Amino acid sequence: MQGAIVRLCVVVAAAIINHPLLFPKDNSSVEEQDSELLARMREHEEKLQEERRQLEAELEAQPEPPREETSYGWYLWSALSLVAFLTIEMCRLEFGDPDARALDREERDAPCGTALFPHEGPLAAFYERCVRVSAHESRRVQEFVEGFADDLLEAWRSVCDRDADMEVGDCVGVGSMHEGWRASRPLVCDLVVPFAPPEPFRFAFELWCAGARLPPDMQGCGRIEVVRAAEDGAGCLCGSAELGEDMLCLLHGRSERPLVQELSGDLLCSKDTAYLATDQVMKWFQISITKAWARISHKYDFDLTFRNLDSPGALKVRLRSGKVVVLNITPVVQLEDTDAYFVSQLPSESQSRCDTCWPLSFAVYEKNLLKYLAKELPENSCHLQCLQIACFLHKKQTDLTGRSALTTYHLKTALLHLLLARHRVDWAPTSLAARLRDLLCFLESSLQEKRLYHVLVGNPQVPRGFPLPAVFRLAEPINLLRPLVLQRRNYASMVEHFREMLRNAPVLVEEYAAQLNSAGLS
Repeated sequence: MQGAIVRLCVVVAAAIINHPLLFPKDNSSVEEQDSELLARMREHEEKLQEERRQLEAELEAQPEPPREETSYGWYLWSALSLVAFLTIEMCRLEFGDPDARALDREERDAPCGTALFPHEGPLAAFYERCVRVSAHESRRVQEFVEGFADDLLEAWRSVCDRDADMEVGDCVGVGSMHEGWRASRPLVCDLVVPFAPPEPFRFAFELWCAGARLPPDMQGCGRIEVVRAAEDGAGCLCGSAELGEDMLCLLHGRSERPLVQELSGDLLCSKDTAYLATDQVMKWFQISITKAWARISHKYDFDLTFRNLDSPGALKVRLRSGKVVVLNITPVVQLEDTDAYFVSQLPSESQSRCDTCWPLSFAVYEKNLLKYLAKELPENSCHLQCLQIACFLHKKQTDLTGRSALTTYHLKTALLHLLLARHRVDWAPTSLAARLRDLLCFLESSLQEKRLYHVLVGNPQVPRGFPLPAVFRLAEPINLLRPLVLQRRNYASMVEHFREMLRNAPVLVEEYAAQLNSAGLS
């Protein structure tokens, strides 16, 4: 019996060692390998059947063993057969088609399909010729826009009622132009204009992260209450409750209007509340800009038009030469003594909000964070180039298939996360292609997981030396994709837009490179 078992093991071992899938012929075609493989398998199957018949004959010739030993031999045979099968399958996966294995490795190494991007040399040339905006041109546009905006605001102050109207401050530059990564033309310059109520009123703030009663999808928002300077922010109950005609407020006489009624018309609050309303502010801002422009238009030799009636400060300047300069002037409310601003409307918003819910913008902090991190990066680092190329590809895809919920702010957020997570030396100029691949892969995985967190709010990776208020450091992280995920059709369109951008990106870069080469030869 022992000799038969040993012979059985030898047969199984020989079948494993001589299995045709272990040593395929690399130089033969797929069809030849398949036919030869089938022939060898049939040959080995016949040999195994012959050996099995001989073993069964020998076992039948021997005296019948006890029942326990027979059962043990059967289990041993089953176990050896299973081991042989698993070994053959593992070897098949390991020594299978080399082209298929290479393709699998390529898909694992480049999950977002960016492996076909050219290396640093061609990609850097593509950036220089097609994407980069000269610093001189960018600086000239900024100086023109800021000078014009200052003149416009000065005219605004001259026509407003200083005792009853909102007081406007000086412009603050934010966005891609002031961060140094604007890639598309015409160049767009973004400015925010803080405003405050006249005396004796002031703003009181209710933040989502400080217990304010806001809808669940209003993370990153707050309410702005207009109160008298002597009040603690709660105001008088006669302004927020229906007391009836027979009731008298002990603080306000019959001849005085309740605070809520006074604020609703004059200080841009929502009806029957003391909360500042975004739609009221936008209407006021547009009317004020129109009056201010009418006062100074004779001084300028260009046309000024509103680009979007839903965004009161979205302006377009058309010079006599035909050149177009685009600027966005957004009314904002500064959050106490911080650099965070409540804005009437974010450029990336695709859904309507409650008119008393104001999104909080961290644009100034994000601009400062880029400057803070740039001090630790290598000279001529490639981080802004990566962002510019990604935004260029996104714009070209938008031109092809139309707008989607994906914005350049999502791309910038992904870049800031990578800057905080990766070692600073990884952003050397020679790493442009690798870091661009990282940026696109990071955003792709975020879209798959439906999570892209705000880079500043509740992020422990923000350096402790960076000046960010503790209320935002300790807040719960904000998922920027959450409002979009709730709109399934729009989110699916956004994901498809990004995937199409990834598929078209290598072809787009290649076509531009070919055009550049032909232009150079001619």
